[in-house]
Formats: sequence, C-alpha cells, structure tokens
Amino acid sequence: MIQVTRPYLPSRERLMHYIDGIYERHWLTNDGPLVQELTRRLEAYLGVDNLLLVGNGTLALQIAYRALGISGDDARGDAVTTPFSFAATASSLKWEGVQPVFADIDPATWCLDTDAVAAAITPATRAIVPVHVFGNACDVEGIDGLARRHGLRVVYDGAHAFGVTFRGESLLKWGDAATLSFHATKLFHTIEGGAIVFRRRDDLERARLMINFGIAGPEQIDELGINAKMNEFQAAMGLAQLDEIDINLAGRAAAWERYDQALSDCFITQSRHPACSNNYAYFPISLASESDLLGILALLQEHGVVARRYFYPSLSRVAALAPTRGLPSAADLSRAESLARRILCLPLYCGVPAEQVIEPLLAGWRYHVGAA
Repeated sequence: MIQVTRPYLPSRERLMHYIDGIYERHWLTNDGPLVQELTRRLEAYLGVDNLLLVGNGTLALQIAYRALGISGDDARGDAVTTPFSFAATASSLKWEGVQPVFADIDPATWCLDTDAVAAAITPATRAIVPVHVFGNACDVEGIDGLARRHGLRVVYDGAHAFGVTFRGESLLKWGDAATLSFHATKLFHTIEGGAIVFRRRDDLERARLMINFGIAGPEQIDELGINAKMNEFQAAMGLAQLDEIDINLAGRAAAWERYDQALSDCFITQSRHPACSNNYAYFPISLASESDLLGILALLQEHGVVARRYFYPSLSRVAALAPTRGLPSAADLSRAESLARRILCLPLYCGVPAEQVIEPLLAGWRYHVGAA
C-alpha cells in the first residue's frame, strides 16, 4: 500500500544522540536546552527572527490570535479567511471566539483572492487569516496593502510553507505573524509541534508568557496563559530532522518533478507564484468533475495507492463553522467549493515509488476523461 504520506524518520543513532542528552540532564520540558537549540537553528535555517516553538500547529494559530489581540476578553469580531484549507485554520478562530468569514480563492493559485477579501471586510473585521496553500505564496503584497488601509492584523497560516522563500526572503516574514505546523505528516516535523514567527519582538515576548501559563517568574504571573509548550523529546526529533533535511528534500523534489513531468499535461495543477520557491510539500491535481475524481480515486485504491481529497469538504460547508451575520453567500465561494470537490493530493514523501502512482493514474485519466 502506498500511503498519501509517510513521516520522515531520521537515523535512529542521530535521534538517540539527542535523547541521550535528555536522559543525562533530566530536563524534559519548560524551555529546555534542545528547545532553545532548535529555536536558534530554525531561525537560521528559515532566515527569520522572533520564532516561538509550541506544542502543535493549531496552538500556534490560537496563541498568535491572542498575542496580537485578535481574540481574548477584549476582542470581538470577525476574521476573513479561506474555506479551502484544513479545518484548524477556521476552527481555531471559532474556538477563540472570532467568527471566520470566508472569502473565495484565486482560480489559479488556490490561495485567497485579494479582491474577494476586500469585499468581505466590514467594520466587524479584526484580521485577515490567509493560507499559503500547498506552500504557494498568497498575494502577500496585496493583502498587506489591504490590512494597512483597514487597520487589520494579518496572521498567515503557513502550515505548508516550511522553507519557502518569496523574492529571495522567507515567506514567513510577511504578516504580523505566520504559523507553522510540525505534525508528523509535514515536510519537517517534531512528531507533533508548531511554531509562530512574529514580526515584532514585543508580540513574541507576550506569546512566550502565554504558552507557559502567563508565568513571568517563580512568584509572578503577568498574563492570562495556557500550556502550549514544546517538550524536549519533540525538539530532539526536530533537531534530528533538521540534520537530514537536505536528504528529505532531495527525495521529495525528485518525486515532485517526476509527477510534474508525467502529469502536468493531463491534469489541472496549481499555478505557483513566480517569485515563490517550491518546498515540494504536496503534489495536488484537479479533475474536471467530481465524478472523474471519484472514478480515478477508486482505480488508484484498486492498485494500492492512497490519494486524498485535500481539502474536502470546503469549510464553508461545515455546520460548526457556519457564519451567522452579514457574510458572503455560498455563491460567492463557488471557486473554492468547486475545487474542493475536484482535488486530489498524490502520495508524496522521500522514497515514494512515483512510477507506481503515475501508471494507474494515467490509465484512469485515459478511461475516465476519454483521452486516446
């Protein structure tokens, strides 16, 4: 069975080197030396400042909202975001008491359409939460201009954007904050984990208190906080991963390029921003119709290939996230909802047997799409 993803595991010897240090120190959590080392190394590798490690990618979003005043006791309102994303993008807002307002996507890049965002902004809007979908850069310049004109915060969900650059600089530098997920299925992972990159140092320091119950010292609590810390075993995995990141990336890149060569003339693929690098995190394809998708999905399954309808369903169809007042109708989200019904992500990881995916996929395309 070829799964849609397979977590990269570094050499056991390399991982044990870091874990042996944990056993020697008996320091398991609370900003341990491995968390500190991983923070420094990730800032250097990604080319960013003000990076904060947290327990998972959803907490990264929630802490970013709190630190920036988008959510919290004094914050009420909406945030404009995309319905074409993983559930946590919108559910983290709802969980924090902020109503997600969905705007439609660009039909080529699959990221938020800036004009649709502008149309969705109301006096109740507090923030914009765009997603760098499949590691493709949003219209960061257009969104930045919108946010400045309307006095809004911007938090980028960069769960897919690890290592991506825009005009030669880290894509994570855009916005008031950008978040990362280090879940086991991601290109870079700490089993579970995540990070926030803040534009301003003051926001980082506030968030640092928040992730440790607001504790500023042994007898001092300065902030309403929660437990969102990364532990030393997570950091050990992250450091071992980072030691082998070039091996992982090379394997993914080879598979991505083979897919692109074989499939780009047959299927609709994402139009990547020309100033954006590729981290080879995903290879999504879009079919002409949902019936074509279901036929090809079934054929792949017959050949032991697990592809995923990613992202499906559109978050605009999730009852728990439903907007309640003065927000865009479903018709305004037609591009996102159509794409969600027609998209598949192919298996992509270091070592994936790409040819075993390509062969049945092309056979399915010829049969279901009617090609010669």
